[in-house]
Amino acid sequence: MVLQDLGRRINGALTDLTRAPTLDEKAFDGMLREIANALAEADVNIKLVANLRKTIKTTVKFSELPPSANKKRIIQKAVFDALVDIVNPHQKPFEPRKGKSNVIMFVGLQGAGKTTTCTKLARWYQARGFRTCLVCADTFRAGAFDQLKQNAIKAKIPYYGSLTQTDPVVVARDGVEKFKKEKFEIIIVDTSGRHQQENALFAEMVEIQSAVQPHQTVMVLDASIGQAAEAQSRAFKETADFGAIIITKTDGAAAGGGAISAVAATHTPIVFIGTGEHLLDLEKFNPESFVSKLLGMGDMQGLVEHVQSLKLDQKDTMKNITEGKFSVRDMRDQLQNIMKMGPLSKMAGMIPGLSGMMQGMDDADGQSKLKRMIYICDSMTVKELDSDGKCFVEQPTRMVRVARGSGTSVREVEELLTQQRMMGNMAKKMKGGLAGMQKAQQQVGGGGRGGKDQMAAMQKRLAAMGGAGGAGGGGGGMPDMGSLMKMMGGGAGGGGMPDMSKLMGMMGGGGGGAGGGGMPDMSSLMNMMGGMGGGGGGGGGGGRR
Repeated sequence: MVLQDLGRRINGALTDLTRAPTLDEKAFDGMLREIANALAEADVNIKLVANLRKTIKTTVKFSELPPSANKKRIIQKAVFDALVDIVNPHQKPFEPRKGKSNVIMFVGLQGAGKTTTCTKLARWYQARGFRTCLVCADTFRAGAFDQLKQNAIKAKIPYYGSLTQTDPVVVARDGVEKFKKEKFEIIIVDTSGRHQQENALFAEMVEIQSAVQPHQTVMVLDASIGQAAEAQSRAFKETADFGAIIITKTDGAAAGGGAISAVAATHTPIVFIGTGEHLLDLEKFNPESFVSKLLGMGDMQGLVEHVQSLKLDQKDTMKNITEGKFSVRDMRDQLQNIMKMGPLSKMAGMIPGLSGMMQGMDDADGQSKLKRMIYICDSMTVKELDSDGKCFVEQPTRMVRVARGSGTSVREVEELLTQQRMMGNMAKKMKGGLAGMQKAQQQVGGGGRGGKDQMAAMQKRLAAMGGAGGAGGGGGGMPDMGSLMKMMGGGAGGGGMPDMSKLMGMMGGGGGGAGGGGMPDMSSLMNMMGGMGGGGGGGGGGGRR
């Protein structure tokens, strides 16, 4: 992935420094040199690299640090803050308002992924309650309108374009006027790709801008553009004065630092990054979260937001858990929700420490295992699905029948039922505690100080309930990495099923059920972060490892 090697090298330099037997100024300078080399090789502008190095050195003032100071922590914070400063232009991006028409115009180079990104952004706003639509003002590229049309139909988003009108200014103006009359709130205008040396196309871009009067102009930058990013973005900024940047194709293998340089060069905020080809592969950009993921520190806020955006329906499951129950049907519902969350590699970047350990792990293999678990559940009768799984223990022939019906093995059925029992045991432990959590969440939503205190106390209590003495509990809040790594590789150690107790911790179990506010279930989040992670599955799964 773009910048993954950069992140590894910076993290490695920090790790080597913190592990050094003698943390002196020479070791500090060596770390700065390694970070600077890594940034330069990733196509980050050399002036930015020099400034970053100078900033870190000035902030730390190694020679002036008192002997009692925690030098490692001071250095880590200085590096983190300096990296954040590179991608943070300290300018607030445009925020569209509901109830009025917000016109967003896209500009950029050919092949940067504008048309696909237009649809992704329209879908992102649509999922948040806006009435969105698309206008194709790219009359230059053959097939541009067809591409936008296909994407729009797939995302169920209204669109406008013309196969006969060749003037993009006319198409853009007519499309925007049409959708304004129809009271659409987000009107996204796609334009032709153009290069800074194409004067006629740059003049056309200004004409389109004058015709549609956009509230925001967005420049789309390919992450692999390299050192040319700065010059191109400056040219677009001077002509179209864009107010935001979207970086695309960050799932590629390119260096990616050039796109970051464009932010500093134009003092323009990155608002989103494209992380794949799917319409859901668009993430809102946050400088702190970006650097946190880059350094392998995870992005818990991003994880929570991602879960919330999926609007997972878990009301029935949450009702059962608050009553201390967890049926096979609940298990299947959770499996289906996990499938909606996207590739595990994407989730891994949000979980502290996991992205570095995910190298070589195949997303397709993980998805295949989840599908096999769903096939097992789909081969059960209604009575079996609504049961606690004991009927399979009492009548083992049921497992044979389900295995045959699902095209899986009896061992896989046994493993799924073991995990379901494990989750059932957790539900019994959490009975009452989760109901209190929901009440605390409601109070926090009301802004009461008492609710916040209760939430904090409940998190602590639920973390302790899972057995905080496990691998995750004593690690200073870090996740139980052993359990997380096993979750997609087979908890049994024999290439079997994913470890559901850990995998489901990623989902923010409360989903739409906890208090009705869509707030993730903090108990599950605590599970992942080292509370229940080590101990929650100890009773049911310990013997299988």
